[in-house]
Amino acid sequence: MIETSTSAMLCLASASPRRRELLASIGVVVEVRSVDVDETPLHGESPEAYVVRLAREKAVAGSRHCVLPTLGSDTAVVCDGRILGKPADKIEAADMLRLLSGRDHEVLTAVAVTGPVGLLEVCVATRVTMRQIGEEEMTAYWATGEPSDKAGGYAIQGLAAIFVERIEGSHSAVVGLPLFETAQLLARQGVPIWNGAV
Repeated sequence: MIETSTSAMLCLASASPRRRELLASIGVVVEVRSVDVDETPLHGESPEAYVVRLAREKAVAGSRHCVLPTLGSDTAVVCDGRILGKPADKIEAADMLRLLSGRDHEVLTAVAVTGPVGLLEVCVATRVTMRQIGEEEMTAYWATGEPSDKAGGYAIQGLAAIFVERIEGSHSAVVGLPLFETAQLLARQGVPIWNGAV
């Protein structure tokens, strides 16, 4: 998938509409270059090493087809050391929410940006506390269609916001891109912030 803009200052190696919207919110106009990388964790790989590796691989793959600085990112929901990916079905989604219900978990988001100063990367950890979630709520939430393509089976920026009691860290990182840290990386690569702001 390629979406181009004559005013783009950054390539986004992701088809995620959430990441594109987050970048737009700080005035960064992007050219979308979605890439396909194998997201299978390596044997013995820690969750942090996993998200950093994927962010790096996405940025490098995207940069092969773009002359602009290129951003890759990956987010993982982690509970008890286990990476929770996108649920395959209603049963797996409910299992994930049961695991997260009434307790803390961690959301790791890594960002990598290629550009004039090489490859820069950062990984941000955010602690999320969920309230107790009832079985009927889990069923109703799955029926909305929202959790089917979300890591951990929920979207903090969507209907699942009512499940989140509190967070410690970056809200935008849980959505898909830590804006504070991302803006710092972009500045180091010469990508202007607020350039596309209205």
